[in-house]
Amino acid sequence: MAHEFTTSYLKDAIDLFRYYKRLGEQAMEQCPEEGLFGVLDAESNSIAITVKHLAGNMRSRWTDFLTTDGEKPDRNRDTEFEAPPKTRAELLALWEAGWKQVFAALEPLTDADLTRRVLIRTEPHSVMQAIQRQLAHYAYHVGQIVYLGKHFAGEKWTALTVPRRKSAEFNANAASGKTSQR
Repeated sequence: MAHEFTTSYLKDAIDLFRYYKRLGEQAMEQCPEEGLFGVLDAESNSIAITVKHLAGNMRSRWTDFLTTDGEKPDRNRDTEFEAPPKTRAELLALWEAGWKQVFAALEPLTDADLTRRVLIRTEPHSVMQAIQRQLAHYAYHVGQIVYLGKHFAGEKWTALTVPRRKSAEFNANAASGKTSQR
């Protein structure tokens, strides 16, 4: 992701959400089909389960974001960790639906909204705190998706950020304006 100087918290937050969305997508693209549903051990989640959980969280947190508690009464978090989607297409449809909720809630916001009060599990948050909370949560899970994608892709994996042993080359390119990543 090209870094863009901004003094807008909302622009930066939305750009970061888009960055993590793309990072997860790039990892899932490289992951073989069976890897999307594979687990490392009995206590681990697959990429598919992680996506199902993220989509459930996104629907709950961002639906009527400014007016209702971010933990919707019809959300059953425990079931997000059961019965994963069966195909790559179903998985990606869940992923897209979740992110659609995120951006539909964030894009209309203005700086004046940042200090408004919203609830998550009855706890008061400023809009800015709620955004930060979700940004951290999604980055955490996208990191898991990338880790698993890399594991299951094996030698076919192509680095999503600065490749190993390429920092000097990357830094030289960045200094010359050829590349920039967040």
